[in-house]
Amino acid sequence: MAQRATRRVRLLAATGAAVAALALTACEDGTGTRDEGASAPATTASQPATPTPTPKTSEATTGATGTTGTGTTTGSGTARSTPSPVSDTATKKPGSGTSRVLCNGSNTTVTAQPLSRPLNHLLLTVRNTGSRTCDLTYYPVLRFDEMQWVPQPDEATHPQAVTTLAPGESGYAGVLLSAADGSGDGGTTAEKLTVAFQGMTPNSSGGASATPPLPAKGVYYDSSLRVTYWQQDRSDALDW
Repeated sequence: MAQRATRRVRLLAATGAAVAALALTACEDGTGTRDEGASAPATTASQPATPTPTPKTSEATTGATGTTGTGTTTGSGTARSTPSPVSDTATKKPGSGTSRVLCNGSNTTVTAQPLSRPLNHLLLTVRNTGSRTCDLTYYPVLRFDEMQWVPQPDEATHPQAVTTLAPGESGYAGVLLSAADGSGDGGTTAEKLTVAFQGMTPNSSGGASATPPLPAKGVYYDSSLRVTYWQQDRSDALDW
């Protein structure tokens, strides 16, 4: 009887200890129950963060505020392109209307040729030897030897437009040296001729003069001496 009581007490003690252990396990889990035999769930691998797109910048890059290449960079490294100014001179080309100059003794060659027809005439030929288009304005200002007066133009030869010479082209003017009927006075023979060029306004200087050679015997002129305006065509310089 006493042995049965002892075994009963021991069984109750063991049962109480098991219940206490189960309660302690439940408290540690925080859920009230815990399956000691179940394995811990596998941890799900975190997904890599999606990279934030970097805003495009111009070729001038990075770093501190400053100017690199043609773009100005800000503190964030993003560059703002600054357009380069376009020079007006980029559109001017040799031989074009935007780069025309005055024809004169520095960019032309001038010849003076006595003619048999028309009688008592001299033909002036101006050839553009420069690299730019030039303008022959008004009429040539002639001086034979040391003459003190200026031969006047024949207004009937005034062209409708300024005579313009591209590189390599020639312009012309006719010179009436003396009256065919001998009505002129003060006739003399000249051995030297100076051709002056006018500027953009009448009687202004157009630059360097020219001294085309005359025949060895010289040329005879009198008070009838006149000139034409500069002409684009040779025939227009002689048909007057």
